[in-house]
Amino acid sequence: MYIATLLVSPLKADLDATTVESLRNAWGGGEAKWLNPNVAAEFAIPAVPANRWEAWEGLQGLGVDLVVQPAEGRRKKMLLADMDSTMIQQECIDELADVAGVGERVKEITARAMNGELDFEGALTERVGLLRGLPEGVIQTVIEERITFMPGGHDLLATMKANGAYCALVSGGFTAFTGFVAETLGFDENRANILLIEEGKLTGVPSRPILGREAKVQALEEITARLGLTHDEVMAVGDGANDLGMLNLAGAGVALHAKPSVAAQCDIRINHGDLSALLYIQGYAVADFA
Repeated sequence: MYIATLLVSPLKADLDATTVESLRNAWGGGEAKWLNPNVAAEFAIPAVPANRWEAWEGLQGLGVDLVVQPAEGRRKKMLLADMDSTMIQQECIDELADVAGVGERVKEITARAMNGELDFEGALTERVGLLRGLPEGVIQTVIEERITFMPGGHDLLATMKANGAYCALVSGGFTAFTGFVAETLGFDENRANILLIEEGKLTGVPSRPILGREAKVQALEEITARLGLTHDEVMAVGDGANDLGMLNLAGAGVALHAKPSVAAQCDIRINHGDLSALLYIQGYAVADFA
């Protein structure tokens, strides 16, 4: 048995019953269940439809995300999340670079790295080098004035943790930011790179080893082994090329507002919904949110 979930941006709340019923009828699905009126609905189907991706493409044009997954085991016991452009709406290194006056150059490198066009480690080293001499106080300024959380993040963490899940934040960014994000949202642990500072200024050299794609896979393997969980019991979420390893290894790998080259390699693609979508696809109704 499989579950088809349709969802839209909670800000628009424009998922209409006709859209849901039309697909349910076409696929011979069971009775539709509304998880959140006008935002998310689901129904059971006996098998994955042959025209799944054609239907997905058509619904994207209407601002609707469609996810089809096995009914069994879809409620996960662990969340492994990327930070930049996933749990928060910014890329932290781009914000630091903007303050340093090298914003456009660094944003260009970041975009290419996240799309898989550049080696992540080399790209990070080059970007950090451009921050050399920046006062360390700028980190706190960026946190206070520029960092905003992705909508739905608080509900996602609170609800999964209330239901016994373990939540880990793993980023190719920096501990100066993951510590703040993890504490604010309630992650159980966080892993990231370290910005080296000497005499109150950024050195422009990243600490080694650099945490990238393989470090995220390693985090998934280490944490699941420690907790006695299987990879299938994990939901991972990210948006960049360095997230693909963990997204493909996890039982549910969610490409959230991801680069096209990344989304194309994932079966769960959320382009219109926010982080609350990760609850809906696990079968949580809005009334279940913590």
